[in-house]
Amino acid sequence: MTPRILASLVVLLAIVAAALFGWGGVGGPHRGVELSIVSGSENRPLGALVQDWARQEGAEVSMTWLGSVDIAREIEKGTAGAHDAVWPAHSMWIEFGDAQRVVKHDRSILRSPVALGLRRSIAERLGWIGRDDVTVQDIAAAAESGAFRLAMTSASQSNSGASAYIGFLYAFAGDPDLLTLDHLADPQVRARATDLFASVDRSSGSSGWLGEAFVAHPDRFDAMINYESVLIDTNRALVTAGREPLHVIYPANGLAVADSPLGYVEKGDASREAAFLSLQAHLLSPPVQAELFASGRRAGLLGLSTTDAPPAVWNADWGLDPAREIAPVPTPARDVIREALRLYQTALRKPSFTVWVLDVSGSMEGVPLTALKQAMGLVLDPERAALLLLDPAPGDVTVVIPFSSAPGPARRIDGADGAALRSLLAEVEALKAGGATDLYAALGAALAVLEAAERDGSLDGRLPAIIALTDGASDETGRTALLDRLQASAVGRDTPIHAIAIGKADERQLSELNDRTVGRLFRADDDIAGALRGARGYN
Repeated sequence: MTPRILASLVVLLAIVAAALFGWGGVGGPHRGVELSIVSGSENRPLGALVQDWARQEGAEVSMTWLGSVDIAREIEKGTAGAHDAVWPAHSMWIEFGDAQRVVKHDRSILRSPVALGLRRSIAERLGWIGRDDVTVQDIAAAAESGAFRLAMTSASQSNSGASAYIGFLYAFAGDPDLLTLDHLADPQVRARATDLFASVDRSSGSSGWLGEAFVAHPDRFDAMINYESVLIDTNRALVTAGREPLHVIYPANGLAVADSPLGYVEKGDASREAAFLSLQAHLLSPPVQAELFASGRRAGLLGLSTTDAPPAVWNADWGLDPAREIAPVPTPARDVIREALRLYQTALRKPSFTVWVLDVSGSMEGVPLTALKQAMGLVLDPERAALLLLDPAPGDVTVVIPFSSAPGPARRIDGADGAALRSLLAEVEALKAGGATDLYAALGAALAVLEAAERDGSLDGRLPAIIALTDGASDETGRTALLDRLQASAVGRDTPIHAIAIGKADERQLSELNDRTVGRLFRADDDIAGALRGARGYN
């Protein structure tokens, strides 16, 4: 019996049962029960499956989408947290945050290995097609030699990056049974990780966005480390667009797997717990697991065979192997995870060169400017930044350019000195609103800073980015000149412009800049701090 037929029979039986016993909708067995789930954005495609169960059972389920670090922070609150269940991308975030041991019944809903997606032509040139013995060390050596441009997400802001990073550490430590603090203190392990991250050409705060950017700008990328499921989705889009697909390389060592655990937060409510267990059982049922498998996620596959794998999804020519045994590295202890993430953010990652372009025009008067100043404290105050794993590193360069009718003077801080960064924050906090809005002139000033850094060598070995925050439509007098300059300048072509839109910002203008530079638009709405944090996570 095929998965499709099996799924149809289950649905038919459910309909018959509902008709005979009055189940479903408002009359379901869990009617009136409310469940609040905080989940990683990786699970957004599964939201419809959750709501299908809710309608059938008469329950009400609300989903809140947060990043991995924020989910861990929510778990840290214990029973005082706002949610009944947690669904991060990886069990390490439960281990990271659950000091009070309030999460129970956690079970993996699906699995997605974190692998290397590499242009097939490059994989052929490297002799990696058809091999299952390519190691993390091989990947690192090829990337460091310039064989391909490597993109990946931030290990401190995205689960795919964090999972890959933990796998790297295992590989560089000699594949121990369990990663320890002693391994993290090993100078050779640190040096190998630093060398690998130095070869990263593009950083991102989102696995899904990175895949979309690869499709939209295939000329800017050669390879990315990402979820197997994202690599599948990326390849399907690339092939549809007539582009070269990626070949998937599963590292022979240091392999990380996102296990997507769904767990219940014990608060003493038996009806909620029963509803949670029913939802979990639904997601683990053979029909739903078959649906997940058909979408490119590895599942339990009870009663299913990999011969049922749809070839349009699990395409063997792409290097995909659903029958391959997946043996992920173990999740380290909480203190090791914490130290590994701190070490990445403060010492191992590729340093950043970030230019903040801040709108202080008249329309920013009052609440918007106050919120901007508070939000900048999250990245310029080292103590507050550390709480969000946004710590500055000694190699970082931070530049702030305020603007209104014209750009103000650029203020630059090199390194992670707390006093210097707090001094810069004090200058931001002293800014006054006034004047019109000329974003294009301000971006020209930001580009000039980066071009000067390229000439004096201070841009070397750093990831550049411009992060612009604005609340209004810009004067377009300088638009064409800036776009031409971005195209003509090597620095302009290689520097993403991420934009934070608040109030009446012209998203058409901002999206054009994002598209030209492979940047992302963040809509702040009432949460400027959240948008600013998100943008910072991309560099």
